Amino acid sequence: GSEAASDQGQEEEVEDRLKEHMDNLLDKSAKARQAALQSLRLALSSKTLSEFLLERRLTLTDSLEKCLKKGKGEEQALAGTVLTLLCLQMGSGPEGEEVFCSLKPLLISILTDSTASLSARQSCAMALGMCCYIAAADLE
Repeated sequence: GSEAASDQGQEEEVEDRLKEHMDNLLDKSAKARQAALQSLRLALSSKTLSEFLLERRLTLTDSLEKCLKKGKGEEQALAGTVLTLLCLQMGSGPEGEEVFCSLKPLLISILTDSTASLSARQSCAMALGMCCYIAAADLE
């Protein structure tokens, strides 16, 4: 009994930290946004959070879009990586496709922008390829 309660307490703690990181994606400070992206990258790559993310995918997608649009270099690269991990977590269903379709034009825009940093372009190319492979329903 106490083990289950302990696990649930840890789960809630993890979710609270994730919510905090997601809130920090909208911070005015680029350093705070980058730190939040790094924390989200670590969390999404180390634990399956599908249910938690399912409820918050639109909020997270909007925040990632802002990071990709307004950010520079490292922030855009991190946002691309987090987007890839989000697609992996959402899977090949309609939710993953929705995330991919909403950000696909922006990924292509950054990828083809010769003034964007190399790391940002590379991350967006990876995100585009992985998300397309995982979540695109349209074979073209």
